Amino acid sequence: MLRWQAIITMIAAVIAGGVAGVDGALSAFLGGIVNLSAGVAYAFVVGIGHTNTAGGTLVKMFRGEAVKIALIVIQLWLILTMYHDIVTAAFFAAFIVTALAFATAFTVRE
Repeated sequence: MLRWQAIITMIAAVIAGGVAGVDGALSAFLGGIVNLSAGVAYAFVVGIGHTNTAGGTLVKMFRGEAVKIALIVIQLWLILTMYHDIVTAAFFAAFIVTALAFATAFTVRE
């Protein structure tokens, strides 16, 4: 799934770069990276340790989701407050599309 999110991020950056220039490309890239890095953190947290029970697995998944959501909120806040030339349409378009890609990961077979 991370590979698909990276591909979507690059496509969004190229399209936004063609429409809005360098700031558009960087904005789309940052929008995609927010979900990409949160997905990596989720995978890392879920992969830590070993559980033998369904309850333990659920706790790990909830902990991973909490880390993912916290990272998304922090990154959104940092980017929107620090990058003054952000192209919000490109940023949020890439963010939303990569979030939807992560949400549909369970329906795709590789």
